Parts: sequence; C-alpha cells; structure tokens
Amino acid sequence: MAEKTFAEALREAIKEEFLRDENVVLFGEDVGIHGGAFGVTRGLWDEFGGKQLFDTPLSEVAIAGTAVGAAMTGLRPIAEMMYLDFITIAMDQVVNQAAKIRYMFGGKAKLPLVIRTPCGGGRGNAAQHSQSLEAWFVHVPGLKVVMPSTPYDAKGLLKTAIRDDNPVIFIEHKLLYGTIRQDIPSEEYLIPFGKGDIKREGKDVTLVATSLMVHKALKAADELLKHGINVEIIDPRTLFPLDKDIIINSVKKTGRLVVVHEAPVRAGIGAEIVAMVTGEAFEYLDSPPRRVGGLHCPIPYELELEKEVIPDEEDIINAVKSL
Repeated sequence: MAEKTFAEALREAIKEEFLRDENVVLFGEDVGIHGGAFGVTRGLWDEFGGKQLFDTPLSEVAIAGTAVGAAMTGLRPIAEMMYLDFITIAMDQVVNQAAKIRYMFGGKAKLPLVIRTPCGGGRGNAAQHSQSLEAWFVHVPGLKVVMPSTPYDAKGLLKTAIRDDNPVIFIEHKLLYGTIRQDIPSEEYLIPFGKGDIKREGKDVTLVATSLMVHKALKAADELLKHGINVEIIDPRTLFPLDKDIIINSVKKTGRLVVVHEAPVRAGIGAEIVAMVTGEAFEYLDSPPRRVGGLHCPIPYELELEKEVIPDEEDIINAVKSL
C-alpha cells in the first residue's frame, strides 16, 4: 500500500497502461511537460513524451476527432479535455461519431476511446469552467460514463476504461485532485463498470451521491448520526452502466431515498435514479424520494454566490431530515 492523491492515482493508472500496452496513447492541451491543467500527467513526459504522450493544438474538435480516428485504426487513445465545459465544442465528434460508430458498423469497428475531463465548481472559475454535464452523456446510447470519488476508485476505473472497446467519458471533479488521499494497493487491480460501492452502511435513509458529493454526504451523515439518523451512502461510480441492484436493495432496507449531485436538479442523473426506484421498488418507499442538486442557474464567478448555487452538507442534512 502507498498513500496517493486522486491525481497521483490517475497518473499511476496511465503509466501502468502505457507500460502494459504500447498502443495506449494520451494527448490533450499542455499534457506534456506541464502535465495538464491540473497536473495529472506531470512527470510522464521524460519517459513517454513524443511516443505515447503528446501535446495538441488548442482545439477540442481536433482532439476528439483525432481520438476517434486513432481508436478506429488500432490505438487506444486517452483524450484529455481541459474542462468538461469545453467538450461542448466537440459534441459532433463525441455524440454523432464516437457514440455511434460500433453500432453503425455492426460491431465490426471497435472504438477503445477514453475522454478524461474535470468537472464541477468550487474554485471561482465562473460559468464556462465549472459545469457538471454528466447527465448529457448518460442520455447518449453508445457512451459509458464514469464518475469516481476516491483515488482507489479512480485508478481501478481508469484502467478498466482504457481496456474497454467502447468510448468512455471519464469525469473527474477538479476539487478531488489534491484534497483526497487514500491507500492504493501496489498490485494491479481493476474495478468493473456497473458496480457501485457502499461508502457507509446505514439503516434509516439511502443517500446516493456522485463524485465530490460523496464526501459532502459523508460529512452530512456524521452530523445526522448525532440526531439519531443512520444514513447509508451509495456511490454508483459509473452512471452508465448503473448498478441498479445496489440502490434498490438499499432502499428496500431503509425505505427512504435521497439523491445528491452537483449538477442542477432539473433532468440530472438524480431524476433517472428516482424514476428507477419508484418504478421498481415503489412498495418499499415510506416517503417520496428527494433530489438535492445545484440551482438552475449558471455558476457565478463570485465565491459566496457560487456557494449558494452548489449543494452543501446543510442541503443534504435538510433533505434527509425532511423524510
């Protein structure tokens, strides 16, 4: 075991996959000597620069289009988008090409492509650098969507994503990179897609949380326990495929459901989870499910206003108490 940050765990996964398979390549804006905007690939240039690690022009269209072509012709590209917000510029390549190619070629063309990208607010980066758009990609057939919350999960899921023959949108919250540390096994491990994780066991309320919200949920659960409310926290880890069983089995035990994500509540992944639970486990619910998410508002630049838009521990506590 060695303690790693979220960014270090991702870097270790990338290096291990570079060494395992020379067809694994990574490219994006400033990912070489500078190690990317958030330092995930820092230190890899000396060993892999110009061979498996490449800087690109400032063009998300070029990055995504190159990645699709590289994946179709035998490489296993990892494309880094500097911010999830910027993937909007490359939506044709991602949604109309990457997501559709295997289907349109009857499965004969593989598309082993990973798009890594940071999401979320909390840094005062304003409306065009702070969004959580994961629900967009869950809606698109042909894409897998991964959203880890811990260094252990990030490493195991990224290695699985690189080895998958389908396009994967791999979303990393920017506040996790250097703030969360965890022991990582020295031996290789993979985490399968579609397998959620119980981050905290409880009996009174099921709280499904994603990415950074997992850590806010854990803090809220500590406070709720002081009031005699024992919360079970489920981290789906992958939003598609989604581990329905782990959520439904928890709701059958607790009878109550709260879903929390940073994205706006309207049409977020929480709506899909609530619909799934009410459709398949309605008779186990003792109260209407609740969703906690961001306000339906662009992310403000001013930090105090930003805090008002993004859900926090108090919002989670109030939602749980309301049940």
